[in-house]
Amino acid sequence: MVKLIKLEYQKHHILKYIRNAGILIFVLVCFNFAMTYLGIANDPDTGVPDKAFSSLGVSSNVELLTGISFLIFAAVMHGTFIISTKKNRTMELMFSYPIDRRKILAAQMAAVCIFCFLGLTAAKLACYGSIELGSGFWGNPAFPMDVSLSDPYFYGKMLLQSASTVCVSLIALMIGLKMNSSKMAIISSFLLILFMQGNIGGASLRENILMPIILTFFSFIAAGMCFIGIEKKDL
Repeated sequence: MVKLIKLEYQKHHILKYIRNAGILIFVLVCFNFAMTYLGIANDPDTGVPDKAFSSLGVSSNVELLTGISFLIFAAVMHGTFIISTKKNRTMELMFSYPIDRRKILAAQMAAVCIFCFLGLTAAKLACYGSIELGSGFWGNPAFPMDVSLSDPYFYGKMLLQSASTVCVSLIALMIGLKMNSSKMAIISSFLLILFMQGNIGGASLRENILMPIILTFFSFIAAGMCFIGIEKKDL
């Protein structure tokens, strides 16, 4: 399996994705830093954070922006690594190898999920680290620093949240495969963001701990559905 994952990275020129992920992380760090210290989220009349952000801590902004960005990033990678190979029939060449088809597809899924999990985790650490360092030069942040980088619980929670976000991308993959469209996978990721970060009436789904658990559960079901009939189906 490790060799298949490495093969996927080599085949799709993973350095290109590392560069793109690095650029995305840099943009996220700059944007979160600007929101926290440079006042771009402040109300121009009062000079304090806008009402839409006034009740949020630093972690809410970081989790929101990084989660959205890498969920879409994962959907794009799923489209390139898996869905497009099905559309242009290059998957048939891979399925001609003397290797279990399910193992090939599992390696493709793992390659995307591992990369995006590491990228999302790095983005969160970079954002929190820059804000923590900025407090020594720019004073108090506009949003309360509601996490402690010295607390082991913070890292455990962050890893679980990152894993959950990446797993949810498998739902977008399943939809894209069923509709044979990379665009639908990306569009589905936007819809999933609404379930993870949106509001229903006065209730915020972002603060509902059940929603990530439910979506993660369905993501495993979606991943299983991708394997249905794969051993018999000639793409």
